[in-house]
Amino acid sequence: MVVGAGPVGLAAAAHLVERGIEPLVLEAGASAATAVREWAHVRLFSPWAEVTDPAAEKLLAPTGWTRPDGTTYPTGGDWAGQYLQPLADALGDQVRYGATVTGVARAGRDRIVDSGREEQPFTVHIRTADGGEERITARAVIDASGTWSTPGPMGANGLPALGERTAADRVSYRVPDLKDPAVRARYAGRRTAVVGSGASAFTALALLADLAKEEPGTHAVWILRRGIGEATYGGGEADQLPARGALGLRAKAAVEEGHASAVTGFRTEAVERDDDRLVLVAEDGRRLDPVDEVIVLTGFRPDLSFLSELRLGLDERLEAPTALAPLIDPNVHSCGTVYPHGVKELSHPEQGVYLAGMKSYGRAPTFLALTGYEQVRSITAALAGDHEAAERVELTLPETGVCGGAGLFDEPGTAQSDEGGGCCAAPATLQIGTGAPAASGGC
Repeated sequence: MVVGAGPVGLAAAAHLVERGIEPLVLEAGASAATAVREWAHVRLFSPWAEVTDPAAEKLLAPTGWTRPDGTTYPTGGDWAGQYLQPLADALGDQVRYGATVTGVARAGRDRIVDSGREEQPFTVHIRTADGGEERITARAVIDASGTWSTPGPMGANGLPALGERTAADRVSYRVPDLKDPAVRARYAGRRTAVVGSGASAFTALALLADLAKEEPGTHAVWILRRGIGEATYGGGEADQLPARGALGLRAKAAVEEGHASAVTGFRTEAVERDDDRLVLVAEDGRRLDPVDEVIVLTGFRPDLSFLSELRLGLDERLEAPTALAPLIDPNVHSCGTVYPHGVKELSHPEQGVYLAGMKSYGRAPTFLALTGYEQVRSITAALAGDHEAAERVELTLPETGVCGGAGLFDEPGTAQSDEGGGCCAAPATLQIGTGAPAASGGC
């Protein structure tokens, strides 16, 4: 059983087919890649060559599918329409839409019971599009449902700020699609607070700056929980990931040109109404001038609610598998120092259940599609009994850089570099179980 028909879930299904195992992919949405379609307007940092899976390509080949130019960079819409939906179509009835997983447990055993637990199959509870309920039995569960549905809140303590929920009509947790007339009208000529310091915040700032050049009165207020330092805007022109560097430079230009103003050391505690506008209040008592809209881009976190009857081994901070967490902890590692990993790091006390893809990273950022594809290759090898292949995790990764997320670059030349395509510089093949990578890390 695979939960989620996104990039990693569909890759898991393709690998299962390759191993002769019948998959069933449960997708809550009405089509493949529902989450990706919600950011269809945003361009990936990684080129086509790094966002397709080898097993999936083999499955697609008989349909006449050909991968787009591997050196070009797809938007989310391109990725969904030109690769993910065709892959789901090739899987046919093995992908079921309108099926929301509401619970997973061992058949006849709640979380407490030890007796006969491992001999029991999993029972997957689903809610159908028409409101009905079903139970499906599975020998194993790969949860690749991602984190898109649970964005981080505005509050600096990880909880919603006071008044954040009641201000929901003026708060968004997505990068705005300003090509949509209704969305454009929401922000044109208005003052918008952007909360966050990552690539998504850069994207929003750059988009709003472009809008400000066309719509007088448009202004962004960039809310940073820390100060502005050398690394705030990324590596700029020296960044080995050109697209990321260009994005950081555009955010920097938005501030320097006056289209955005930065507020540093501001940890939001409350959101108050001021007539038809919002006032953000910090933990230290500072109050910002009123804004019309707020865009919160503070990361994502996994929804573990439907896994509550399973015995998961999760890190108490990141909510990632215990063995994986030390490898991806952003307090210790950069994207370029995360080692490749597979079924060993993704296993839990409850045998046969795996979190894969972005969900496996819990609250950690900078996930790479290639990492997810290798995760499910290793997991499916283990499910097929090929333990040698499962443990021999090999992964070709760019040398450094934030390799997930999205950028604004629309011209192919903007996202190229003489050092090679992809996330950053020349790739290196890394192998798990051989100690630290000799030449480079991955992300």
